[in-house]
Formats: sequence, C-alpha cells, structure tokens
Amino acid sequence: MRRAAARSGSGGADSGPRLPLLLEAVLGIGTDVELRATLQHVVDTATELIGARYGALGVADLERGGLTELFTAGMSDTERHRVGRLPDGHTGLLGVLVDEARPVRLDDLTTDPRSCGVPPGHPRMRSFLGVPVELDGEVFGNLYLTEKRTGSFTEQDQSLLRVLAAQAAGAIGTARLYGTARQRERWIEGAAAVTTALLTGRNAVDALVTVAESARVLADAFAGVVLQPTEEGGMEIVAASTVDDPGDIVGTTIEPGSPVLVQLLGGEPVFIEDSSTDPRMTTHVRSRFGPSMMLPLQSGGKLIGTLALPRRRGGRPYRGVDRLLATQFASQAALALVLADAQHDREQLAVFEDRDRIARDLHDLVVQRLFATEMMLESTRRRVAGTGLDELIGRAVDELDSTIQEVRTTIFALQQPPADGPTSVRGKVLRETGGAAVLLGFRPSVRFTGPVDTLVGEPAGQELLVALRGALAAAHRRAGVTSIEVEVDATARLPGDRDGVRLTVRDDGVRDDARDRNGENGEDGEDGARGTTMTWEAPR
Repeated sequence: MRRAAARSGSGGADSGPRLPLLLEAVLGIGTDVELRATLQHVVDTATELIGARYGALGVADLERGGLTELFTAGMSDTERHRVGRLPDGHTGLLGVLVDEARPVRLDDLTTDPRSCGVPPGHPRMRSFLGVPVELDGEVFGNLYLTEKRTGSFTEQDQSLLRVLAAQAAGAIGTARLYGTARQRERWIEGAAAVTTALLTGRNAVDALVTVAESARVLADAFAGVVLQPTEEGGMEIVAASTVDDPGDIVGTTIEPGSPVLVQLLGGEPVFIEDSSTDPRMTTHVRSRFGPSMMLPLQSGGKLIGTLALPRRRGGRPYRGVDRLLATQFASQAALALVLADAQHDREQLAVFEDRDRIARDLHDLVVQRLFATEMMLESTRRRVAGTGLDELIGRAVDELDSTIQEVRTTIFALQQPPADGPTSVRGKVLRETGGAAVLLGFRPSVRFTGPVDTLVGEPAGQELLVALRGALAAAHRRAGVTSIEVEVDATARLPGDRDGVRLTVRDDGVRDDARDRNGENGEDGEDGARGTTMTWEAPR
C-alpha cells in the first residue's frame, strides 16, 4: 500500500490539480466560431496550465512552408515591439517542429545546435518545450513554451501540451475545411450571378466589366481586368475593375512574343508571385501589383480573352484553392460570354427578320396598291385633259408619288442593321447600299473621293444619307434598272468657291418623266429613255 501511494504521488501530484483546468481548456477550444480567437485561447491556456512564462502557436503554410501566423502569450507590447519580425518557422527549433513533426524538450535551448534564427531583442529563454500541431499525419503548425517558472519541463508537461496541440489541430483543420467550403460556395454563387447577368442582355463592354468586377471581389484582388487578343498577336486590356480609379489600366497592351503571352495563347493559366519583379511581366502597370493570376477565357478550344486578378504589391499570395476556384470561375465565365454573345446574335437575327418582313409587306402590299392608284389617276388625268380637273388630279398624283418615295425610303431603312451599325460616314454609305442590294437584286457600286470620314461632319453626313436613301428608292421604282453607281466626293467645290460634299447617283433604268419629279435628270431628256442621274451637294 505504501509503495502504490508513493507511485501515485510522483506521477499524479503534478497532474491532478491541473486536470480540471485541462478539461476546461479542451471544452473551451472550438466554442468560438472565429479561428484566431480559438488559437489565441489555446496558447494562453497552455502557458497558464503548464506554468511557462512565454508561449506561442505558429500556423504553418502548407504550400510554401514556414509559418503564416504566430500567436504569442506572455510578451508585453514593449517586448513585441523590441523583437520586431517574429520567427518565420523556416529555421531553428520551430523549423524542426514543422519538418520532423516530433516533440522537442530542452533544459537549455542555447546549447542546442539546432537553435538559431532568434531575432535580435528577443527575450532571454532557456527551457523549451515544443510539440507539433498535427492531425492525421498533417502538420498544421507548432505549439511551444519557454521559461518554465518552476524548474524544467517534465514528461507530464509534454503530454498535456500534446493534448492541447491535438485540439488546436482539430480546430485549424475544421476551420480550414469550413473556410474552403464557404469560399467554394461564394465562387459558385458568383459564377451563377455572372451567368445570369450576362444572359439578361448586357452589351459586350458591360459583360466584360461584369466578369472583371465579380472576379475581383471573389478573389479579394486589387483589380480584375479582361484582356482580348489584338490583330497584331498581342493582348490588350479592354475592361477593368479596381478598388480605386483604374487610371491608365484600360488600353494597356501585352506585346506579341511576351513569355506570359505564349502561355496564355496556349490556353495555360499563369500564376505569378510578384508582378513587379517577375521577368515575364512587361507592361508599365506591373509595378503596382504583387501576386497575380492570369486565367485564359476559352470555349471550345478557342481563346476569347484572359482574366487577370492582381493583388497589391506586397499582398498575400494566392493559395492553391484560390487558383483552383478562380480557374473554374474563368471557365464558367467564358462559357457565359459565348452564350450571351450567341443569345445577342439570335436576338439581332430576330430583329432583322422582323424588319425584313415589315419591309416586304410594305413593298408587296402598300407600295403596289399606291402605285396602282397612281396609275389609275394618271390615266384619268389624260382623259380629262383641258378640264378643270386636270390640275387637281396632277396634284393628287404628285402626292401619291411623294408618298411612294417615302415608303420606299422607309423600306430601305428597315433593311439596315439597328443602331449598333457603323458610325463613320463611309461605313454608313456602304451600309445603305448593302441594304438596297436586298431589294434591287444587285449591289450598287460605290466610289469615294477624298477623306470622307475626316472632312464630312455630322449634319452634312446625315443629310447625305437621307438623299442617298431617296435616290436609291427612286432608282428601285424605275423599270429595267440593272446597275447603280454611287459617288461621294468630299473635295467638291460649290458655287462661291466653298468647300462642300457632293453625292451623285446614276442608274440605267427607264425614265418616266410623269413620275420622275424629284430632281433627277435624264441622260437625253426624253420620256422612255434610259439612264438617270441624281446630284445632291451641301457645304461640309
């Protein structure tokens, strides 16, 4: 009995009073939903429970090695300020705990050859006890204590610390799994929101900005930019979303042959640790950024652009899960862009078909009936020639002729694309003649003299288009038209030696003077002859 009591005293006297505290600490771990608070609670409890002066818990970077965070206990603000940069876990005893994943207990760490890398100003420490924060063979960091207040660290101290380390590992593992799940959920929700937004009819520029903005927020990046291939073989930033003013980011070009461009054009993502120093980065804006992801936007094997997500210079690097989720988002966004573009094309086609149907109805029903009525009135006028009705019927014929002209002009306008067509005078002229070709059965020839887009201003350009529509409509109603020549001269000299623009439209149709009352001139001036020329001019 005396021997059993002695054995119980040597092992349990130290651990007995501390067991309730240990149980309370274990129960307290994980009750806080915030991981940082939980880890600080672990190191504070370990320091108090085992009677150490200083304690620390380091969280390991599983991808790059070393420590990403260090939670300390026992150090005053003055001591922390004096230490400055805390150990990074790559070297010394902290590195041993991460690399070898086994406990280390020392009476005097200053005599151990593995002890190195202690920052200047660090408090004097001798006794040391450290254990890995490990779960299922994966090391999440280390938990260590120094300077035990009563003697050296014991085997029981090591056992207690290992219990707390195991609880800390469980909390870290659970928090990381939860964080990854929540992060994945946010990216999935973001991709769905982008797809919905793109399929609600956004134009091309708004669609790209939507992708850039959503990706920037999801990746916690400083900027989100979309690049598209250029004709020269490079890539240009066409849309950007930044935390502050994007400045001169839009329009920045990656020149052909750039190493990073070779990877992107090959459909490979590019991950950069520091944009400001990476030799693959050649743009003038690279100095502003640090870690960056450049993800190809491709669909069906075709590269339609690149999504870049740079963080600020000196910002935290992207983790593997960040890269994976961003790459998946880019694939989804590329597909959404292609679908949105296809939907826009379908909607445009429906508009074109509807406009073409209306134009055909106007031509086949309205114009033909008006033309028939005009012919009836013309015949009646000839029968009553010399009476008082002659002039009255002539005015009615003129009104019908003018109405037919306006309806035909409307038909030509309906054959043109909607408002997203060309904006230059030259492009609009070509668009008008191209639309007329649908009704004429052939495409009018067009010739430009002088720099039309440079010299012809907005008012004159609009008037020119109105005159062109009228001339094409008039040519279409003439019989036997097989060719039309359109000439736009931006260097014309008008009466009074003024600078002007002149439009000339010639056709080879049969002229009918009874119905050509809109300023056209026959080549030989005889009714029934072939060839009509219309001339319009105005100051530039």
